[in-house]
Amino acid sequence: MNNTLTVAELKRRGMAAIEDGLRRGPVHIVKRNRPAAVVLSEDDYQRLAQGKVAAPSGLTAMQWLLSQPAAGKRSKARIDADLKAERDW
Repeated sequence: MNNTLTVAELKRRGMAAIEDGLRRGPVHIVKRNRPAAVVLSEDDYQRLAQGKVAAPSGLTAMQWLLSQPAAGKRSKARIDADLKAERDW
C-alpha cells in the first residue's frame, strides 16, 4: 500500500487529501494502523462495475500475472502428473 492516507489526515485536509492521492492511483485509507477503505477514481470504479480490468500501473508483467486469480481447474498434483507423462515418452 504505497498510496495511503490516514483518517487523521483526511479529517485535517478533507477532499483535497483524497484528490492529491488519486493522482497516484487508488487511495488506501488507514484507521488505527489498519486498512479501512479504498477510494477509487470515478473512471476506475466504472471499469470495475463493468467488469473491465484497468491497465496495471507500476507493476512488472510478472507481478501482474501473479496477481491474477487462478482460472484453471487442474490441481497441482494433476499438472505434475501430466508433465511427468509428457517427459517420459
